[in-house]
Amino acid sequence: MTIKQFNKQFPDDDACLDHLMRIRYGETHHCKKCGAEARYYRVKKRRCYECEHCGAQVYPTAGTPFARTRTSLKDWFHVMFMFTTSRNGVAAKEVQRQIGVTYKTAWRMCHLIREYMGYVDGDTPLGGPGQPAVEIDKTFIGGKDKQGKDDKAIVIGMAERQGGEVVTRVLRSKRSNDVVPAVRYHVVEGTRVMTDDGVAFRSLNEWGYQHQTVNHSEKEYVRDDIHTNTIEGFWSNVKRTIKGTHVWVSPKHLQNYLLEIEYRHNLRREPHLMFDLLLKAFPKGA
Repeated sequence: MTIKQFNKQFPDDDACLDHLMRIRYGETHHCKKCGAEARYYRVKKRRCYECEHCGAQVYPTAGTPFARTRTSLKDWFHVMFMFTTSRNGVAAKEVQRQIGVTYKTAWRMCHLIREYMGYVDGDTPLGGPGQPAVEIDKTFIGGKDKQGKDDKAIVIGMAERQGGEVVTRVLRSKRSNDVVPAVRYHVVEGTRVMTDDGVAFRSLNEWGYQHQTVNHSEKEYVRDDIHTNTIEGFWSNVKRTIKGTHVWVSPKHLQNYLLEIEYRHNLRREPHLMFDLLLKAFPKGA
């Protein structure tokens, strides 16, 4: 979708609210109060619709990132459009400049949209017997404080080959006690997994995985089809996005930024669906 097509489809708040009502409740809806299958009509000057029979009201924004906000729906939709058409993310400062809100409001909007992108993307289990191999790797994001103490965040990434999905998680430490549970939660037992020669990965065979490694410490990066180049390519995209767009990300909110990058990566072959999926994936109204 181009910006011209976006503005034509969503010219104002009313168009955005009507769209939410249709995708969450349909053209007709079973009224919880009177029990009839009814059409709902817009209540003037309010973000709600009422049943044609009994007047019971429903709020299309309830249960969405737009609930309890005074920011216009058109602005929310515009920021979602920015997130799904950007290659390397959107900074809150850019949102502040584009829609004319305070930085605090812009940051909150970005934060909620990232959370929602993670919800829409989900975490489908990776691999399985007979399925493509899964590459697993750790990376370190961040820097050092003024005293020189290492305060890098530790992140594990798991990428399924042949166009599969990527899952990332921020870990408490780089030890196997934190690494292995993350792998077991997201990768199906029996999967062929590939890692570097890190100590934290050495027990994966004991948990039912077909574990193969390349010895990075000996400058070995590829042996036959054994490598971790797929997940390392994803890490380069993550670090380019953080350094180039956001400059710095706090460890507290890093997982949210990773969810956003995951969403775009996992839909990289179908970029035209990124915006539509965000609009259509709201939980159905009660």
